[in-house]
Amino acid sequence: MPKVRWLSAAALILIAAILVLSNARAQTNESGKQMLTGMVQDEQNQPVSDASVSLLAAGEPIARTKTQPDGHYIISLPRNPSGPLILRIERTHFQTTEMSVDADSVADLSERQALVLPAVTLKRQIGPAFWIATLTFLLVLALIAHSGFHNTLAALVGATTIFAVSYLGTLLDKRLFILDFPLSLRYIDWNVIFLIMGMMIFIAVVERTGLFQWLALAAYRASGGHFWLLLAILMLVTGVASAFLDNVTTMLLMTPITIQIALALGVHPLALLMPEVMASNIGGISTLIGTPTNILIGSYGHISFDAFLKNLTPGVLLALFGLIVYSEITYREDLRRKGEVSEVLLEKLRERAHIEEPGHLAKAAIVGMGMLLLFLFGEKIGLLPSVTALMGATALLVWIKPDIEEMIEAVDWTTLVFFIALFIDVGAVQEVGLMSLIAQGIGHVVGGHLTLAMLAVIWTSSLLSTVIANIPFTAAMLPVVGYLTATVPGAQNKALFYSLSVGSAMGGNGSLIGASANMVTAGIAERAGYPITYKYFLKKGFPALVITTGLATFWLLLRFLVVG
Repeated sequence: MPKVRWLSAAALILIAAILVLSNARAQTNESGKQMLTGMVQDEQNQPVSDASVSLLAAGEPIARTKTQPDGHYIISLPRNPSGPLILRIERTHFQTTEMSVDADSVADLSERQALVLPAVTLKRQIGPAFWIATLTFLLVLALIAHSGFHNTLAALVGATTIFAVSYLGTLLDKRLFILDFPLSLRYIDWNVIFLIMGMMIFIAVVERTGLFQWLALAAYRASGGHFWLLLAILMLVTGVASAFLDNVTTMLLMTPITIQIALALGVHPLALLMPEVMASNIGGISTLIGTPTNILIGSYGHISFDAFLKNLTPGVLLALFGLIVYSEITYREDLRRKGEVSEVLLEKLRERAHIEEPGHLAKAAIVGMGMLLLFLFGEKIGLLPSVTALMGATALLVWIKPDIEEMIEAVDWTTLVFFIALFIDVGAVQEVGLMSLIAQGIGHVVGGHLTLAMLAVIWTSSLLSTVIANIPFTAAMLPVVGYLTATVPGAQNKALFYSLSVGSAMGGNGSLIGASANMVTAGIAERAGYPITYKYFLKKGFPALVITTGLATFWLLLRFLVVG
């Protein structure tokens, strides 16, 4: 009897399964689960998302869908549609494209249930929105270059102009639409925003321990009173610190201390400050978190902390050595002067140069080591740098229990708003196709030669960063480099992203407006009575740009073309 029951149960289950499958098949046929699938791309073979895909029969739409972020679409159509059919693809800022689906293919659908169509390439449409977005972006760059206009306000002017035109301008002409708010959020790289925020909280804790004041006095003591050695030590300290702290933060901490050291020793402060800020811009290149440009590049190009460290550190050390030699020669007269040492100022430095909260510093060191390990190995398990930064900052806050409001206030929200608005500005010119046209133009020039592509990216970035702040320039260049990486043979090793990192960061040494760290240093120096003019920075910085970029170029070509 038990055996009969088991057989009866098995028979019932089998009958139920057959009925379910039959019903599902009947529903599939009744609901018309026949499908067309394919891909939509632009002229650079990049996927086009959110394109409207319509299937027309006798001029009337019978099915609709939208493309996914990877450009693919699946469109369901009624059972046994009468052919021929027309596939229409529409997308803002692109020309509408139609493709015929012949009657034989339609007939095959009844048997195969799915038909894979050839990829459709959409051509860009240059209209009023293109020119408005382009002019708005140029306006943002001009305002950033203007010393009397704050970077964040300049980026906000661009973002609000884009929204105003897109929402209000379209009441007059639909062709004025650039992008709306939901679409703009897709262009904001939140990985960058949260990485910067987490590191700012962590640095705020370290700053309050007095570590940097102690390092500055230790540098003076290690030099033994030799100014040329003091300069080299300060440059190395600044360069190494900038590899693990944002270079803007590094100069915020080092500039006041350096001015006090210079005055105490009777040396002109600019003889130490100029080499320091240039060393900061170079030293930060070797790690993912060292410069804002690297944070942008690493997030967009999916480059890990470990990859930056291995591929760029030798070139950074070579460039830093060249910068030290150049600085020693350039400021040799200032360094030879022996003024009267101010014992009062030296005593003031000694008073400030002690670790105020050793317990907090020890805890920060432990958390910092844990963060470094996660930066190095975390991405192998899918752990993003932003998550590591937030975990480290939160763990440190829980451990030392500081005034949480004071720590949150230490976050430079102005900088974060600048990045958010800048992402929207760059997203606008990317949406209307400006960056695609630039990528296409560079692609035609370099052809399929990786060497030419690397040289073009490095030196174009370096030279343009002297007139355009390197953060917005880098943000705008990312889709261009992404296209070249996908199309130039051999570029899949991310060589062009590393070239952009080197070019944009070292190009920041070419002029006062080239990097945020330059402007921060100039502002503090001016308040102390030692202004750094645009002309002075260009005179001292541009030769440094040529020397350091040349040395780094040599390393990149050796690393990616010779060593491989």
